[in-house]
Amino acid sequence: MNTKDRRSFIKDLSILSAAAGLSTLVPFDTLAFAKKEFFTISLAEWSFHKALFAGKMTNLEFPTRSKKEFGIDIVEYVSPFFNKKETDMAYLKELKTLTLNEGIQNHLIMVDGEGQLGDTDEKARLKAIENHYKWVDAAKFLGCKTIRVNAAGIGTAEEVKSAAIDGLGKLSAYGRERQINIIVENHGGYSSDGKWLADIMEQVNSPFCGTLPDFGNFKINADREYDKYQGITDLVPFAKGISAKTFAFDEQGNESTIDYDRMFKIIKDAKWSGIVGIEYEGSTLSEEEGIRKTKILLGRILQKFR
Repeated sequence: MNTKDRRSFIKDLSILSAAAGLSTLVPFDTLAFAKKEFFTISLAEWSFHKALFAGKMTNLEFPTRSKKEFGIDIVEYVSPFFNKKETDMAYLKELKTLTLNEGIQNHLIMVDGEGQLGDTDEKARLKAIENHYKWVDAAKFLGCKTIRVNAAGIGTAEEVKSAAIDGLGKLSAYGRERQINIIVENHGGYSSDGKWLADIMEQVNSPFCGTLPDFGNFKINADREYDKYQGITDLVPFAKGISAKTFAFDEQGNESTIDYDRMFKIIKDAKWSGIVGIEYEGSTLSEEEGIRKTKILLGRILQKFR
């Protein structure tokens, strides 16, 4: 072994020895790459919709309550609770400062009431697209990654699908410019048909357009409901978030109307990981208790599917 090779060998040996010594202090997973959690938990503001509509709390109070009362530091807003202040920079700065000071992550804004992105009337559809721009801008300012929109319209399934592809495609282009995702929830009508919405995602074909599968929103109309487990299977390949809807719980703390084990097996098998939002919408428990029970349930699911 020549001098150069000897020096290289000694250097490599020193590195290996140091790593071996460190391994007695630090777990192997940490030395390599920390194992990524299956999901992290956020709180959807809709869980407090009764209190918010009744004026018992405000949008500005929501993130602080989420962290201090429930230990959840990732939040999902709902647009009507901004009370038309989404372009008020003083208001947005106050909300941003509050969340920064409290160490709270602004994750997404659920946008409703801004027109139909699947409107078959082109002029009305373009107006709806433009109406969403301000929410993309507000999300960007607040540090969110995403806005949730609706793929709605009046017409045949194929007519609305064609219009929604156009509407979502144009809005996603605006989102791409600002690095904000545009995601669609199964939210009634055609959008609650998992296959229909998945086909739209494939045709829009944008990394800034995806889905927000909701466990409880698969009712297409008064006479037809799409199978919720098939719906999650259809939508999870495009998911940039999951909405963990709860309505009621049994004595063991399981959601009594939705098989959470089955849901999360579908999600896990799809190799999805990300943020799962608590969205309690029941009537038998208080909003606070419903949120707590949902968080406990998700904690059990997380332990089971590690």
